[in-house]
Amino acid sequence: MTNEELEVRLKSMAEPEYLKFSGGLMPSDAAQTMLGVRLPALRQLAKELAGGDWRKFLRDGPENFLEETMVKGMTIGCAKAEPEEKLKYIQWFVPKITSWSVCDSFCAGLKFTKKCPEMVWQFLQPYLRDTREFYARFGLVMLLDYFSREPYIKEALRRIDAVQADGFYAQMAAAWAVSVCYVHEPQVTMDYLQHSSLKDATFNKSLQKITESRRVSPEEKAVIRRMRR
Repeated sequence: MTNEELEVRLKSMAEPEYLKFSGGLMPSDAAQTMLGVRLPALRQLAKELAGGDWRKFLRDGPENFLEETMVKGMTIGCAKAEPEEKLKYIQWFVPKITSWSVCDSFCAGLKFTKKCPEMVWQFLQPYLRDTREFYARFGLVMLLDYFSREPYIKEALRRIDAVQADGFYAQMAAAWAVSVCYVHEPQVTMDYLQHSSLKDATFNKSLQKITESRRVSPEEKAVIRRMRR
């Protein structure tokens, strides 16, 4: 698929109403480059591209629109390659993450992590310590997607507590990660919350997201609400 064909394909899948809705959830600079293509359509396109010369696409493919960058990230997830090669492409892609949507859709597709969790866990450590907003968010979203259960949850919570990135999207990912940990392992996460050193705003957002989960009982939610700082 040529770059021109890719652009035509994406524009043909764009939906004006979806653009209006999704663009309203994005920072203005990211929204300006959106076409309004739904994630399932992008994932299907990524699967097609991964079946061809995907390395050439990653190297030479355009990034004029947000969806073009998203498809590159999704293609890395779909591509058939050894974990070591995938990690090299992930490292290459992370600097291209400039919005939560690119980050989260990218992480969701990296399901190879389930086959080699320890390798990916070690790979993520520098990102979890990074002070840059979207580098840290990448690490945190990977953590909540793949490391929010035993045997990693205690270490995951320690990493969340030690996040140094102050950016809004990094701190919100930290709160989201805590809430996912609670859903999966409530007692372990409750023990963590008793002595968490998260910033008050992030801590309270964690509690809010826990109470928004349908998988948390009304009795648990009442306890969680009383923990607000």
